[in-house]
This record gives sequence, structure tokens and C-alpha cells, in this order.
Amino acid sequence: MSAVEFSRSTAPTGFAHYAARLRSAVIAWNEARITRRELNSLTDRELIDIGLFRGDIERVARNR
Repeated sequence: MSAVEFSRSTAPTGFAHYAARLRSAVIAWNEARITRRELNSLTDRELIDIGLFRGDIERVARNR
């Protein structure tokens, strides 16, 4: 007995690919925004306690 296997690509194509990339970009932007907001709410002393300076916030937010 033989079996026939049909495989379909589950990767989005065309508009679905564009929409998936846009969704990912919006999610990444929002996560960075939340991280920046939370870190900016800390005092300089609290930032130093976790090993950061105020100038590090943007880098940390983008590298989540």
C-alpha cells in the first residue's frame, strides 16, 4: 500500500505575509514603548541598582 502526502506551505504569502510583518512590527514597537515607559519611571538610583544608566534605556528597549 502506498501513501500520497500533500504538503502545503504554512508560510504566509502576498498580503498575508505583509500583514504578518506589519503585525510583528507593531508588537515590537509596543513592547519597546512599554519597556521605555517602565524604565523611565525608575529613579537614577533604581536604574543603577539594575546596572543601567538613563542613556541605556533606548538600547535596552530596542534589544528586547
